[in-house]
Amino acid sequence: MSKTLIIAEAGVNHNGDINTAKKLIDVAVDAKVDLVKFQTFKANSIVSKIAKKADYQVNNTKDESSTQYDMLKKLELSHEDHIELIKYCKSKGIEFFSTAFDVEGVNYLDSLNFQLFKIPSGEVTNYPYIKSIALKNKPVILSTGMCNLSEIEQAINILMENGIHRSDITVLHCNTEYPTPMEDVNLKAMKTIEQAFGVKIGYSDHTLGIEVPIAAVALGATVIEKHFTLDRNLSGPDHRASLEPLELKAMVSAIRNIEEAISGNAIKEPSKSEKKNKKIARKSIHLKKNVKEGEEITEDHIISLRPGDGISAMKWNEVIGQKVNKNLNEFHKLTWNDLL
Repeated sequence: MSKTLIIAEAGVNHNGDINTAKKLIDVAVDAKVDLVKFQTFKANSIVSKIAKKADYQVNNTKDESSTQYDMLKKLELSHEDHIELIKYCKSKGIEFFSTAFDVEGVNYLDSLNFQLFKIPSGEVTNYPYIKSIALKNKPVILSTGMCNLSEIEQAINILMENGIHRSDITVLHCNTEYPTPMEDVNLKAMKTIEQAFGVKIGYSDHTLGIEVPIAAVALGATVIEKHFTLDRNLSGPDHRASLEPLELKAMVSAIRNIEEAISGNAIKEPSKSEKKNKKIARKSIHLKKNVKEGEEITEDHIISLRPGDGISAMKWNEVIGQKVNKNLNEFHKLTWNDLL
């Protein structure tokens, strides 16, 4: 099995502060994720100045009066911020990644030599945006929160009509609620996407905890994306649905363990590590009473006991009716050489 691409989504959890962004990068490095992802946008090009915030944004920011524009304006990363964070990531040995939300942002990320593009759930129905990404001719990850299969199909078709090969598309099952209730995860839909479109699949997770992304890897996810924060109690739209540093580390460790656990050859046979335990754990036929030379063994004479290095208890019926060739004591482990 190939290694799962784990994307640690810092997103806007830097709260507009470059030093906080660097601390998030440090956390991602410590957790050994593959990519640390931010968000690239200008508020005035992705949302109107009167657009209301989503319920989860109101709840998580504890602010009903401000608009989406007000909230996002404070969370923008400047060109200088991008350059500084890219440089910082390189110094830490991790790859800087980001999501753009409009064509201008896509072109900007391309100018930074991005080798991979991510389409967020909110842009799945944005034709010019999807086309602009396709024309970059780079692998694409497509998140599908709020989508039905028809909408996913349309997005995939736009990508392919504009030069992206199906093998370069990874589709992430996702739920756009922060945090996502467990009953709304519907993880089996990830496999439905795989079967419907013949693409690589993954999962972008907004649940609390680490169980669901781990389960997604066990079901075949090739990409996992998960929000993380320095502190879930910080004010901001995404902190509450994010992992804290130790949780992120635990998730990565668990995913790597799951990769090992499902990487076998699918043949049911004794493993290298357990072969030595067969004699210890299994049972062989022993005597449960003294038996005299020439005496015929009945079921009342024998019992199955550990260790299993004598006559297998599966030979029970073959031993019954045979005679012993010497006097044998209670608890003697029978061998074929004991029988006439």
